[in-house]
Amino acid sequence: MSRIVYVNGEYLPEEEAKVSIFDRGFLMADAVYEVCSVLDGKLLEFEGHVARLHRSLSELKMAEPCTDEELLEIHRELVRRNEVQEGGVYLQVTRGAADRDFAWSKDLTPTLVLFTQAKSIEHSPTASTGIKVIAMEDQRWARRDIKTVQLLFPSLAKMEAKAQGKDDAWLVEDGYVTEGTSNNAWIVTRDGTIVTRDLSTDLLHGITRASVMKYAKEAQMKVEERKFTIKEAQEAAEAFFTSASAFVTPVVEIDGATLGDGTPGPVARRLREIYLAESRARAI
Repeated sequence: MSRIVYVNGEYLPEEEAKVSIFDRGFLMADAVYEVCSVLDGKLLEFEGHVARLHRSLSELKMAEPCTDEELLEIHRELVRRNEVQEGGVYLQVTRGAADRDFAWSKDLTPTLVLFTQAKSIEHSPTASTGIKVIAMEDQRWARRDIKTVQLLFPSLAKMEAKAQGKDDAWLVEDGYVTEGTSNNAWIVTRDGTIVTRDLSTDLLHGITRASVMKYAKEAQMKVEERKFTIKEAQEAAEAFFTSASAFVTPVVEIDGATLGDGTPGPVARRLREIYLAESRARAI
């Protein structure tokens, strides 16, 4: 059965979906996106993703494509039509279509595209085995806090990791880890302190990151927001990453150094359990 997607007010079979070749998302990467996970046919952390979408649009002075209520209805309708029980909904907003020019007209109509992806996310193999990461210099643009579709360097970094037989890359700038290619990076020190980088324009303000931090503090775990180096991460008791579609996933090797006994640690495992339970309870 053909997947149904949403394009500018229409629900269409994916092979019939079209966007103008003059769309600024295509020509200029002038677009932002969000991905909302689906479990049991329900949306996880929808409010957080919409709030971040508003921030991204505002930072780029881009018009809102519709109301929050309309966005929620589109998400739910796509999940229903495609019978998605587990996976995600991808949303993209571009500034709109116009003849190619670096400057844009203020009266452009935004392009709004959404589609679903059905896949196993709760019981991903990496949750039980952990992943291995390499370190790479962060060469992305300076506004990583805006969730744009400018994903070429993260894609190159992830492919370099795979070429080296690993799973992902942690990006480093001025000697400190910023984040992963598509996730926020965390370590657990030898004394049990959970550490992740403090928020700034240097990294994405992860929705899952914020929730995991909240749940960790509620569980009486000590959390610090600060910079850390690859060397500190290699000497940590544990490491993990957070993202909307991978939740909390352990990291068992960093740039050739094995953490602990090379298996997921208790803190990462526990945080994943808490996050899944809390998110499932709050799903809409």
